[in-house]
Order: sequence, then C-alpha cells, then structure tokens
Amino acid sequence: MTATDVLPATASTTAWRLALRKAGLVYLFSRMCVAVGAAIVAAELRADENKRVADFPNALWADPHYANKAIPRSAIRPILDVLTSWDGIWYLRIVRNGYPHVVRPNVTYSVSDARAAFFPAYPMLVRVVDKVLPGGDTIAALVVNLVLGAVAIWLIGLLARELFDIDVAERTMVLVAVFPGSFVLSFAYTEALLLTLAAACMWFILKRNWWLAGLFAALGTATRPNGVALVAACAVASFIAIRERREWWSLVAVLMAPLGFLGFQWWLGAHTGEPGVWFRVQTEAWGEGTSFGLTAIRRTWEAVSQPLTSPTNTITAVSVATLIMLIWFVRRHRLPWFMIAYVIVVVLLMLLPETVTARPRFVFTAFPFFISAGAWFSKDHRDWWPYVLSACAAGLVGLTGLYGVYGAIP
Repeated sequence: MTATDVLPATASTTAWRLALRKAGLVYLFSRMCVAVGAAIVAAELRADENKRVADFPNALWADPHYANKAIPRSAIRPILDVLTSWDGIWYLRIVRNGYPHVVRPNVTYSVSDARAAFFPAYPMLVRVVDKVLPGGDTIAALVVNLVLGAVAIWLIGLLARELFDIDVAERTMVLVAVFPGSFVLSFAYTEALLLTLAAACMWFILKRNWWLAGLFAALGTATRPNGVALVAACAVASFIAIRERREWWSLVAVLMAPLGFLGFQWWLGAHTGEPGVWFRVQTEAWGEGTSFGLTAIRRTWEAVSQPLTSPTNTITAVSVATLIMLIWFVRRHRLPWFMIAYVIVVVLLMLLPETVTARPRFVFTAFPFFISAGAWFSKDHRDWWPYVLSACAAGLVGLTGLYGVYGAIP
C-alpha cells in the first residue's frame, strides 16, 4: 500500500464520521421537534381541563389517561401519555399483562382482548429492557425506540453509502431523521424496531450473508404485519443470486424470513385455543377489510374537494402525494431490485386496508425510498435542501400534535 492509497481512505473515514455527527445532531433536533409537538398537546390538555373543571367541577377528563383522576401538576406525565397513546397503549398492555388466553366472541377494540392483534417482538424487547432500566415500562418503551431510531438511521446511512456515496448517505440519514413520519421513533410504536431489522436484513443481503439476512427478516416479520415485505425482499434477492451466480444457498433467507409471522400465528392460536384468532381480531375489533386503494382515493378526493374539513383526509392526501414523489425519485435513482420489492409490498399493504390507509408512518417504513430521495437532493437539486428540511421539521411538530389529540386519527 502506498501513501496515495492511505490518504483517500483517511479522507473517506473522516468524511463518514462528519456525516454521522451531522446526522446525529439532526436526529437529536428531530426528537426535540417531537417533544415540542407533544408538549403543545399536553399544555392544551391542561389548559382545557383546568378551565372545564373550573366551570364544571364534576366534569371528567377528556383524555382517557385521566378519567376520574386529578389534573396533574406537571406536564411531564401528559407528554409521556402523548408518546404512549393509540397503539402504544396496546403494546404496553402486552408488556404488563401478556396476550389474552381467550378472545371473546365478537370482540371490539374497547376490550383488552383486542391486544391480540399486535405483534410480539417490540413488547418482548421492552419487557427485557424494563427489567434492567429504572423508571418503569413507559420509560423503557420510549428509550428502546430512541436508541433503535438512531441505529436504524445509521444502518440506512450504511446502505446509502454502499449504493451511492457518503454525501448521499448523509442526506439520506438527515431526511429519515426529520421526515414527519419519523415521529414514531419517539412513540411507543414498532416502526423503529422494524426499520432497524429491515435495514440490517438488507445490509446482509448486499453482503450475501444469507443466514443473517434470513434471521433479521424473521425477526422483522414478528414485529409488524408489513414486516412480511422482507419475505419479498429475500425472495427477489435470492432469485437474482441464483440466476446470476447459481447461489442456491441464498434460499435459506427465503425459508427463514416468514418464520416470525408464522411462529406468532401458531403460538397465538395455541395460547388462545383458537387457530387463526389474529385474523378474527383484525376483522372484528379493528374493522380491517380491503378496499384495494379506494379508501385512499376517496379520502384524497375529499381533501381536495372539501379542504381543511378533516385532518385525516388532509394527511391521507399529503401521504399519497409524498408517495408519488418518492416513486419518482426511485425512477431517477434506481435501487436494487430486492429493495424495490420491499417497498412495493409495503405500499400495497398500506393502500389495501379499508380503514387505516396512507399515513406518514407507513410511508416511513418504506425507507429505501429515502435513499433515492437523498441521491436526488445530493446530485440533482441541492438548492432545494434547506426548504425540504424546514418543511419536514414543521410537519414533524404538527403531526406529533395531531397524534396527541384524541379527536384526530392521522
């Protein structure tokens, strides 16, 4: 090795460290944006409830966290409740009580049996961390996601660097950190774990380590329903490896990938004494059917024809528009086929349901899109970058606030 070989390597290492430092600072800033959004909701709840109790002393809290309880003196507890709202409540119920042994007939979301609809990997991890981390399971759930969010961004940066260069990796990591859907990295939700596992799976696919790719894919399919997109990623990667290099060993990743999903379904059926109970809970408690994208189209049209009348419709329309833009980025800066297979399945699973459809957090799980976006902002339109970051930061605060309001379900 000559001196001319060492200098580029040293410069590359320094550039990567600078990129990681910048991404880390932006990640901390983005978490502050989420905290600000949650604090706004907490302050509004306290103001509303203080006024309402003064006017109506016997009135109850609007926030179900505080039904029949005194108004807290500190905003810390309400902020934590914003960060553990909606799905977070159900995951914490699993952490504390496990899964139900019996799911009653005609189950609804108002009874605790409905927690059988939620996957086990995240609550299991929180339960383990709660045993070693002081502060209780709420703190454990939020700390787990804070750490996983940072790991996921780092892994996505590694993927972007491998596919393009360090500058693209830096912009990709920053974009992932401030994208409005990244609010879930601070909530007691499962996206942080899925992104970490999916990015790790894709890294090992690139390195042709099929055992580890299959292992992380299996863990991913035990994390969220749309984790099954990793099965498609492994299958496409294996097909290409076999066609180009006769790498039959790659099939091990394909066989391992669905084990998380299948194992959970088998275990839950045995635990409750009812095979297929997860699908029944999805239908009965959560009203999940299929609209084949019609719900997203209808809500988007209503957002255009009746603007600002429904936050849910507005967010659906913005999510659809963002999705179209991200697809265009992929057309300009192509990704490996296994990543494209992953995002296709994620998008299809987002658009198919009849109830919950296009949402920023679902778009966020299709994270390979952001690698192409990072390449576009790095190579094609660098001058747009400050405006994109400003819009994302504002959206991150606003979306966090909407998630904390119990009248709006974005």
